[in-house]
Amino acid sequence: MKVVKEVFVCGGKLIKLSHKSISTKTSMNVNVYLPKQYYSQDLPRKERIPTVVFLSGLTCTPDNASEKAFWQFQADKYGFAMVFPDTSPRGDEVASDPEGSWDFGHGAGFYVNATQEPYAQHYMMYDYIHKELPQTLDSHFNKDGVAKLDFQDNVAITGHSMGGFGALSGYLRGYSEKRYKSCSAFAPIVNPSKVPWGQKAFKGYLGDERAQWQAYDPCSLIKNVRRTGDDKILIHIGDADPFLEEHLKPELLLEAVKSTSWQGHVQVKKVHGFDHSYYFISTFVPEHAEFHAKNLGLI
Repeated sequence: MKVVKEVFVCGGKLIKLSHKSISTKTSMNVNVYLPKQYYSQDLPRKERIPTVVFLSGLTCTPDNASEKAFWQFQADKYGFAMVFPDTSPRGDEVASDPEGSWDFGHGAGFYVNATQEPYAQHYMMYDYIHKELPQTLDSHFNKDGVAKLDFQDNVAITGHSMGGFGALSGYLRGYSEKRYKSCSAFAPIVNPSKVPWGQKAFKGYLGDERAQWQAYDPCSLIKNVRRTGDDKILIHIGDADPFLEEHLKPELLLEAVKSTSWQGHVQVKKVHGFDHSYYFISTFVPEHAEFHAKNLGLI
């Protein structure tokens, strides 16, 4: 990995990185926030610093949430690192929407492994986020026998909009192996198979076979994933979100969990007056940070 820039912020540093991805066959950017505990000589840790992964929404880069969500304050408060991946492969060689729209292609990888050409050449975002990136970060930061950061075992995941879908999908698909300790989401696309954003992306990346769609759709996955322990999913969404009724439809997830082991353990908090922006996200980041900190063993 190449360090592009180091930014002092709050009590730690935001490290902007670039690397050649095996999954996407492109250069990928990722931002990592190292909290004050990483640098402190006064706070020795017996265990590695855990990680929270934030998956961003349509059109975003790793910089959006790094600059606007204010996760760094919470990371310092509880002692976790933050990982902000990109939302798609990029570059002139990477196919995008032939019509040039913003909700498919560059900046809109939907965190799936594409099976349809020409997208299958580069849009292997599921493998990149959940398999390659944790291993690559581990190799970069934990060198010379000193392992201070945990990118693979004590990890939580969250995200916004398309990234909220990616967080829910990745959490549920990896649930049996406990890939993530906890999951939350901000205004997620909960049932992409049934809404325009998701249908466009799934058809473009996965083709017409609905079984391929259901393999990523949270509303399908959660019916077949048996909850263990006291695991919960936390979701916030604004009642003034302009995408609420057409693309997000949180009620579909609550309907899907009925008569499953998740019933009563998926909390959807609809908050009055809030929209789809980072003003909304940053307002409720503290609650999500506390939720994950408890599951990561920091509280």
